Amino acid sequence: MSSVTDIYPWQTQIWERLAQGGQRLPHAILLHGRAGIGKYDFARSFSQSLLCLNRKPDGSACKACPSCNWFNDESHPDFRLLSPEQEAEADDAVPSKKTKKKTQISVAQIRDLSDFLSLSSHQSSGVRIVLLHPAETLNIASANALLKMLEEPAPGVIFILVAHQLQRLLPTIISRCQKINMPVPSEPQALSWLEQQGVKNAKQQLAYLEGSPIKVFAEQVQFDQLSEIWRHLALGAKLEPYVLAPLLIANSAEAGVIAVQKWLYDMVAVKLGQQARYHLQHIGALQALADRVNLSRLLDMHKKLNELRKLASHPLNHDLQMEGLLLDYTKLFSAT
Repeated sequence: MSSVTDIYPWQTQIWERLAQGGQRLPHAILLHGRAGIGKYDFARSFSQSLLCLNRKPDGSACKACPSCNWFNDESHPDFRLLSPEQEAEADDAVPSKKTKKKTQISVAQIRDLSDFLSLSSHQSSGVRIVLLHPAETLNIASANALLKMLEEPAPGVIFILVAHQLQRLLPTIISRCQKINMPVPSEPQALSWLEQQGVKNAKQQLAYLEGSPIKVFAEQVQFDQLSEIWRHLALGAKLEPYVLAPLLIANSAEAGVIAVQKWLYDMVAVKLGQQARYHLQHIGALQALADRVNLSRLLDMHKKLNELRKLASHPLNHDLQMEGLLLDYTKLFSAT
């Protein structure tokens, strides 16, 4: 483990460079890299350390001073977090209506920073921090509003942007930030960390979530559900769509589509004599299915899944959609 308990072991060198380097920090830092490697957690820990009144020798926050207490209570006057907000689809009085997740940081959120930027730090000789996560959810209007703030930075303010998809940010925003490519943990690092967290079958889960130990740790409940989903998918032509469909959409329709997509991806790989990527523990079942599957239909279904994933966030009848999809799945293994 890293000597700084708040960061992940694969982030130690970045931490030493930023938190212990002693150099003057730029007014804007852009932490970018693959999703699920701990960028946001690093940004939070770094923000707290900058605001801490009694930093430790390793640069980490003391966790005991008034500033740290404010930060932990989400009430620090010198810290702002901007991320896509939640909004109700209808009146709160209607309990049947669900909350719709916003997908963008709005221009109103950026403009609301004006008062914050015009104030001096609550703490003497302190800094103020604006953390944006994920930065690629800025729309054109909010990105341009942010750009003006980055072009004429307020004294004592540090912007920290966290981005999973760097290509979706305006080049002019990128050019005004110090870019830091956040490290991806090696497989031994990821497995060691997961084992310390008590995760079982860490290697298989890490493969399924494409090398992201943070996602693996956060989605342990999902893996219990996935094990049941994989058991049904392994039935092939004998699968009962009306039984599996509710399991697939239990968390979200998109999560269900992704689960089937990954299963089909590995089936195609095995059919073509290649290595499975996501389901290391189900090679036998995938091979048995691949021996019976119609490759042309399999590839067609893979394309259909890509289209269905785009519609997954729409308020459609996902039960019927998923049952229809699974019925198509059972037909992949018929002789005609």
